[in-house]
Amino acid sequence: MIRKVRVGSALLGGGTVAVQSMTTKKTSDVEASVAQILCLQEAGCDIVRVAVADEADARALREITARVSVPVVADVHFSAKLAILAVENGADKLRINPGNIGGEAEVARVAACVKAHHIPVRVGANTGSIEKHHLARFGRSAQALVESALDNVAVLEKHGVEDIVISVKASDVPLTVEAYTLLRGRCDYPLHLGVTEAGTHDMGIVKSSVGIGALLLAGIGETIRVSLSDDPVEEVYAGHRILRACGLEKDYVEVVACPTCGRCCYDCIGLAARVEARVRNVRKRCKVAVMGCVVNGPGEARGCDLGIAGGSEYCVIMQRGKPDVRVPKEDAERVFFDRLGELIG
Repeated sequence: MIRKVRVGSALLGGGTVAVQSMTTKKTSDVEASVAQILCLQEAGCDIVRVAVADEADARALREITARVSVPVVADVHFSAKLAILAVENGADKLRINPGNIGGEAEVARVAACVKAHHIPVRVGANTGSIEKHHLARFGRSAQALVESALDNVAVLEKHGVEDIVISVKASDVPLTVEAYTLLRGRCDYPLHLGVTEAGTHDMGIVKSSVGIGALLLAGIGETIRVSLSDDPVEEVYAGHRILRACGLEKDYVEVVACPTCGRCCYDCIGLAARVEARVRNVRKRCKVAVMGCVVNGPGEARGCDLGIAGGSEYCVIMQRGKPDVRVPKEDAERVFFDRLGELIG
């Protein structure tokens, strides 16, 4: 049984998987930070992390958390003072590595603070932060990642911290999957999944989908972040798509689209992209098919709430799996979007 850890309004270990991202603005720039967090909220982000690099960042959390509804995590390194200040100013969760916070006495101060404020801590290990003695013994390996993370967890446990989330990230996908699999067998804390430094938009999504998806399909992971060198809103969209592909998110509009071939006589690919953009933030369970021609179109649309298949002069629009109306090709998109609007409300 996985422990349950509450991060503000988000419950980790409660049977759902939370999608996270991180702001790219200077946290002390309150207006820019709030604006970005609100965009992340709108995209469906469940938890947002912000960097706390100085006292101004830590103090800004008081106003930021008052103006957003999504839980805010303070990411702090090398300073127990900043960690405590962030918590005192309203952080819903703290992300630290006890090993770089300044010694056990400083860890004890941070532990007392998070216990007093009843917030959790995420401990993360990645291939760039493995302690030298673990590298010497295990090399750059899944075992080294797990031992490093659990050593840091043990320091917090020693000082009475019980609400802990763990991550063991690498930019290498097989190494990441191996590390999380090993870690799941060693503890019952919620796990934060991610492939660190995954790269730019396209490759980053591929690596994250393979790594995070493999773990989720194995029943591992309570929260995820798709790390991209891109607008963080894209991380949120990608995270939800991974959950949907793994069957872990149901309240969305599934768009089934044909890859097309030489038989396609209308802009099927363009229409599919426009449909997906239209329903991106809709939280309603239904299925829409955008098909290229009548060879597979009617059959593929049979299990859909709404569908379209193209012909040389006409397109057929289907509802609840059955042909509903045939419209001239030039009117098809307008009619289809009218029906889509009726479907999603």
